[in-house]
Amino acid sequence: MKEYFVLFFKGVALGSANVIPGVSGGTIALITGIFERLINAIKSFNIKAIKLLFSGKIKSFTQHTDLYFLIAVFAGVGIAIISLAKLFDFLFTNYPVFIWAYFFGLILASVFFVGKTIDKWPTAVIISLIAGIAAAVLISVMNPATENDGFLYLIICGIVAVCSMILPGLSGSFVLILMGNYQLVMIDAINNMAFDILFPVLIGAVIGLLGFSYLLSWIFKKWRNQTIALLTGFIFGSLGILWPWKEAVYLTGDDGKLLLKNGEAIITNYQRYLPDSINTEVIIAILLMVAGILSIWLMEKTAANNEAG
Repeated sequence: MKEYFVLFFKGVALGSANVIPGVSGGTIALITGIFERLINAIKSFNIKAIKLLFSGKIKSFTQHTDLYFLIAVFAGVGIAIISLAKLFDFLFTNYPVFIWAYFFGLILASVFFVGKTIDKWPTAVIISLIAGIAAAVLISVMNPATENDGFLYLIICGIVAVCSMILPGLSGSFVLILMGNYQLVMIDAINNMAFDILFPVLIGAVIGLLGFSYLLSWIFKKWRNQTIALLTGFIFGSLGILWPWKEAVYLTGDDGKLLLKNGEAIITNYQRYLPDSINTEVIIAILLMVAGILSIWLMEKTAANNEAG
């Protein structure tokens, strides 16, 4: 039971990350030591699993799919997403600098802890690292699309977002921002239990999760160091997304007036800046960055202790 409680709380951490734009659930899975097991468990839902299930071999089915592991992790993910949607909506509205500062520290530390798992640094690995940084920076400066509640588009959102969620360094929530549907899916639909929005997203998520897990598992086994280097680059390059001091840039018409959607201004990007003085807000933000770094250090230490035990 102790193992499943630990897995549950790792799932809570993973789910929490998936709600936050710029924070990758895959990164949390990687640094807490469950990434490879998670990918392998997901891709085990194959023809063999179906045969075991329908032939009544339930014990063999649960062992083949690592089902109890998946239940523990995804129970944590689900509870985190549902319970934290309202909290993050409040925090991002009222304390944006503080919450971004904490997550900046979180991801900054992730760069070190994920990168240190690379055991060799040949040229191919260094190129992968640079490519990961470049890709993440490119994604961070892209302009978001406008909101779209079409059934097929929501399925596509589910596929793309869940692939991003399990890929360390790339945030599923941030991808939803780029696709224009973060507010619709992660805040409004979850808080209001809007199943007409959540159902097609869930369909896409299942399709993406099963399909992408095979590809990622194969790549991870064949080119482990290059893959981790690429993901480390993704994580490092995504730091710009999380920079605490930024102002939203809104979409305007030819006349210079704000364009509205459902009565709200449309964010196209963010203008980042350095604070011009050291004040109470800046000091608290720096302390929260340190808290984020310590959070990852504690996760890493806990994961190492569990492996040793």
